[in-house]
Amino acid sequence: QVQLVESGGGLVQAGGSLRLSCASSGRTFSNYAMGWFRQAPGKEREFVAAINRSGGSTYYANSVKGRFTISRDNAKNTVYLQVNSLKPEDTAVYYCAAKGPLRFSGSYYYTGRQEYDYWGQGTQVTVSS
Repeated sequence: QVQLVESGGGLVQAGGSLRLSCASSGRTFSNYAMGWFRQAPGKEREFVAAINRSGGSTYYANSVKGRFTISRDNAKNTVYLQVNSLKPEDTAVYYCAAKGPLRFSGSYYYTGRQEYDYWGQGTQVTVSS
């Protein structure tokens, strides 16, 4: 089992920044590809960003490209999402997710909600205009 705990959310004005963290425990973190998703009230959970096992490959939703950055520190068992230039439409609960354990290395990342095996409880991000 893998346990994921998100933190770093909060209330921020439009144009502001936050750094979301997701700490993992239970299994070898570097064996898992990681992703961030978000869910706004009344909407489905949507993909935000993904990163492969080593951190060398990343992928972003068009809506956040150039503003958000996903990264990971395998020594600290943590994945991050730096969110800059926030907009009111970024308001949502942000979830991290893990897929694995993966037996192969390489630049594989995953963007589908159904592809992930473990989920955190989420952290709320609210952007005021």
